[in-house]
Amino acid sequence: MKTLHILTLITTMSITALADTALKPAKESTQATMLLARAGQPVELRLKSGEKISGKVESVGEHLVHLTTLTGMEMYEATISLQDISAVVVRSPAK
Repeated sequence: MKTLHILTLITTMSITALADTALKPAKESTQATMLLARAGQPVELRLKSGEKISGKVESVGEHLVHLTTLTGMEMYEATISLQDISAVVVRSPAK
């Protein structure tokens, strides 16, 4: 368990520099590490059910991601199972 947290922390620190640019996942990246790199930033999650949910990443746990300031529902928050996420969509600068 400690190894997972340390690995996540190291990955987050190395990816944080890329947080303001396009996603550049490493081979060993997971949805959790990509979301950790976007902590405090807006993301759109595409769920396996076909639904979309957008908001600011507040925190990422072992099984859940916590979104705040949901798009269109700013006074609401949500938790989403990491297993239910099929894609993480972020805004990136045009190339």
